[in-house]
Amino acid sequence: MSVKIRFLPDDITVKAEPGEPILQVAQRAGIFIPTGCLMGSCHACEVELDDGSTICSCISAVPVNKKELTINLYDDPLW
Repeated sequence: MSVKIRFLPDDITVKAEPGEPILQVAQRAGIFIPTGCLMGSCHACEVELDDGSTICSCISAVPVNKKELTINLYDDPLW
Protein backbone atom coordinates (compact mmCIF):
# COMPACT_ATOMS: atom_id res chain seq x y z
CA MET A 1 0.00 0.00 0.00
CA SER A 2 1.58 3.27 -1.07
CA VAL A 3 1.37 6.63 0.68
CA LYS A 4 0.55 9.86 -1.16
CA ILE A 5 3.20 12.46 -0.23
CA ARG A 6 2.45 16.11 -0.95
CA PHE A 7 5.32 18.60 -0.81
CA LEU A 8 4.45 22.25 -0.13
CA PRO A 9 4.81 25.07 -1.08
CA ASP A 10 5.37 23.74 -4.63
CA ASP A 11 2.34 21.41 -4.38
CA ILE A 12 4.14 18.39 -5.84
CA THR A 13 2.60 15.00 -5.08
CA VAL A 14 4.25 11.59 -5.41
CA LYS A 15 3.54 8.09 -4.20
CA ALA A 16 5.96 6.45 -1.80
CA GLU A 17 6.29 3.15 -0.02
CA PRO A 18 6.00 2.95 3.77
CA GLY A 19 9.49 2.92 5.26
CA GLU A 20 11.05 4.70 2.29
CA PRO A 21 13.45 7.49 3.37
CA ILE A 22 11.89 10.97 3.10
CA LEU A 23 15.02 12.39 1.41
CA GLN A 24 14.84 9.67 -1.25
CA VAL A 25 11.17 10.42 -1.92
CA ALA A 26 11.90 14.15 -2.19
CA GLN A 27 14.80 13.56 -4.57
CA ARG A 28 12.65 11.35 -6.79
CA ALA A 29 10.03 14.13 -6.89
CA GLY A 30 12.66 16.70 -7.90
CA ILE A 31 12.47 18.40 -4.50
CA PHE A 32 15.64 19.72 -2.89
CA ILE A 33 15.86 19.44 0.89
CA PRO A 34 19.11 20.90 2.25
CA THR A 35 21.20 18.60 4.41
CA GLY A 36 24.15 19.02 6.71
CA CYS A 37 25.19 16.18 8.96
CA LEU A 38 22.79 13.46 7.65
CA MET A 39 22.40 12.27 11.26
CA GLY A 40 19.58 14.54 12.49
CA SER A 41 21.85 16.68 14.67
CA CYS A 42 22.14 19.88 12.66
CA HIS A 43 18.44 20.17 11.70
CA ALA A 44 19.29 21.54 8.24
CA CYS A 45 16.80 19.08 6.74
CA GLU A 46 13.97 19.87 9.16
CA VAL A 47 10.51 19.91 7.57
CA GLU A 48 7.03 20.43 8.96
CA LEU A 49 4.34 17.76 8.71
CA ASP A 50 0.64 18.38 8.18
CA ASP A 51 -0.04 18.01 11.92
CA GLY A 52 2.39 20.84 12.74
CA SER A 53 5.16 18.62 14.07
CA THR A 54 8.68 18.83 12.66
CA ILE A 55 11.05 16.04 11.67
CA CYS A 56 14.58 15.77 10.37
CA SER A 57 14.03 14.31 6.92
CA CYS A 58 17.53 12.79 6.78
CA ILE A 59 16.63 10.24 9.48
CA SER A 60 12.88 9.90 8.86
CA ALA A 61 10.90 7.51 6.72
CA VAL A 62 7.43 7.43 5.21
CA PRO A 63 5.09 6.30 7.99
CA VAL A 64 3.34 2.95 7.72
CA ASN A 65 0.09 4.07 9.30
CA LYS A 66 -0.94 6.85 6.89
CA LYS A 67 -2.48 7.00 3.43
CA GLU A 68 -1.45 10.62 2.85
CA LEU A 69 1.23 12.92 4.24
CA THR A 70 1.85 16.61 3.60
CA ILE A 71 5.40 17.89 4.05
CA ASN A 72 5.91 21.64 4.21
CA LEU A 73 9.37 22.77 3.19
CA TYR A 74 10.52 26.07 4.57
CA ASP A 75 13.74 27.88 3.98
CA ASP A 76 16.25 28.53 6.71
CA PRO A 77 18.38 31.48 5.59
CA LEU A 78 21.31 30.15 7.65
CA TRP A 79 21.59 27.03 5.46
